[in-house]
Amino acid sequence: MTPYEELAALGSATVYEAGGRGGYVDWDLIQVVKGARAAGPARTVRCGQDDNLMVHAVMAQTEPGEVLVLTMPEPRPVALVGELLATQAQARKAAAILVDASVRDVEELAQMGLPIWARWVRVRGATKDKAGTIGQPVVVGGATIRQGDIVVLDADGAAVVKRERVAEVLSASRQRADNERIKRARLQAGALSFDTDGLRERLEALHAR
Repeated sequence: MTPYEELAALGSATVYEAGGRGGYVDWDLIQVVKGARAAGPARTVRCGQDDNLMVHAVMAQTEPGEVLVLTMPEPRPVALVGELLATQAQARKAAAILVDASVRDVEELAQMGLPIWARWVRVRGATKDKAGTIGQPVVVGGATIRQGDIVVLDADGAAVVKRERVAEVLSASRQRADNERIKRARLQAGALSFDTDGLRERLEALHAR
């Protein structure tokens, strides 16, 4: 299992917690392919407003295993991706697509199986008239994502790991998952987190103030 596959298996919530509770996308995501999990280095795209010319352009640069992160200056419900662009991304072996805008053709996208997360679903199409950038930092739901930062996506949302911290956060995520396995067994045996986590004493101390 590669580090990216392991991060995807550990999940966005575990990675977010183990990474120090920073770097998460703070908006509701539509998970087009139910049950999908993905993680990989970001290839960042900033399109012109309501325009997807740069999405077409980035397909020529997409490397296997990357997560395409597609943005506009102002997020709006305009479809940056549909079936044909997703087909190109899948042929380029992208790991996933994160769209800070809309997608359309969602039934076809779901059947394709390429993991895609989007802010909206709308039929409104984009223009193809405006230049943008590829490879520059973008902001999605309050999270700054640089090219090469790792994006972890699943049903809970998206966590972002700075590329310099991948090994550190992966190790911490493994440890957190191990600790939770031990804790889960204790809870299944009847223990209460109210006691095992010291929360009873915390509440008593708050009451005593």
